[in-house]
Amino acid sequence: MIDKFSILGKIYFKILYQINRVNCVQKLGVCAGSNLHIYGKVEFGTEPWLITIGNNVYLTNGVKFITHDGGTLLFRKYIPDLEITKPIILGNDVYVGNNVLLLPGVTVGNKVVIGAGAIVTKNIPDNSIVAGVPAKVIKTADEYFEKIKKESLHLGHLKGKEKDKALKKYYNYSRG
Repeated sequence: MIDKFSILGKIYFKILYQINRVNCVQKLGVCAGSNLHIYGKVEFGTEPWLITIGNNVYLTNGVKFITHDGGTLLFRKYIPDLEITKPIILGNDVYVGNNVLLLPGVTVGNKVVIGAGAIVTKNIPDNSIVAGVPAKVIKTADEYFEKIKKESLHLGHLKGKEKDKALKKYYNYSRG
């Protein structure tokens, strides 16, 4: 196995991440289910093998998994073997917004949306929408679904230029 901390390992994983993000994450040791989507740069920390990701999970740019408490370093002069490292578990049908921090030991339930910029310090129950610092439940996923059904532009099935064209038409965008 390639040492992810060596210079060659860092280069290998950087290239692999650009080619096939899911495959790279699995090679790092993350236990990932099916239908994992990774958009942008996601950091899996120094102990990626402690991360378990369910099925149908979306990770967006800037998400960071932190499986250890670095603050223990300050106190190792008193207790040399002091260590706090815990797994992180994401359930099925989870969306993690931009720049979310997932801290050691948290478990995220099924059917959960984590809002951009949230810091997840505690477990998140199934069927929840969470946001904030620290992240708190703001509504159920069922309530969120009812809201977005009413607000939908019904363009989610489109991709790329076709979607851009439809959005420009919808918003009467005429520049460039």
